Amino acid sequence: MPVSENEFQAQEPQGGAPSSVRVLIADDQELVREGLAVLLDTQPDIEVVGQAADGRQAIQETARLNPDVVLMDVRMPVCDGIEATRAITAAGPTRVIVLTTFDLDAYVYAALRAGASGFLLKESSAQSLGDAVRIVATGEALLAPSVTRRLLAEFARQDRPAPSGEKPADLTTRETEVLVLIARGLSNAEIAREMSISEQTVKTHVGRILDKLQLRDRTQAAIYAYETRLVNPR
Repeated sequence: MPVSENEFQAQEPQGGAPSSVRVLIADDQELVREGLAVLLDTQPDIEVVGQAADGRQAIQETARLNPDVVLMDVRMPVCDGIEATRAITAAGPTRVIVLTTFDLDAYVYAALRAGASGFLLKESSAQSLGDAVRIVATGEALLAPSVTRRLLAEFARQDRPAPSGEKPADLTTRETEVLVLIARGLSNAEIAREMSISEQTVKTHVGRILDKLQLRDRTQAAIYAYETRLVNPR
């Protein structure tokens, strides 16, 4: 089923969206690339500036064209989408949405670890795809709830030590509480209700957490919380 806009869990914008979002499409199947380009071309504020047939070409074209967002297939020859995502996000501000037909835990986890800002299936509707591109272009992160559940299941499956219970040295107690709730998949509104504070205060805490821990978005914050054993997904 297509992923609806309301299913996305997004981080607060770090800046305004550009007037026209520049997108690069990376997929080894030409028909898929052309189909995605047609879908995005129906969106008046999105411009497809280039295409790539494999991961290495995606890296090269990103460096040449400097797109705002790359739609990245996972399974590609020469260099797969995970490695390409890692190289692109490490090199500059371009953000990556991993787009695949394979709804598998390993790909979700690997893509997010590599720095992807979102994960969508290729069957997503044109509107959902356009919304995803806009969300990520403004500096946010998006993740369908079903993907969040699989991500937590992946951590639960791993043989990991019990949570340490220690707060990160750079965070205040309040910020640590917010980080734990982010890792549990709560939205800003839900965190505000849980902690009896305003949603704007939550946004301020989230921004400080990302800044102090030098993380790209709240998805990376959730991964940080699990990998540092601050929380346990079980």
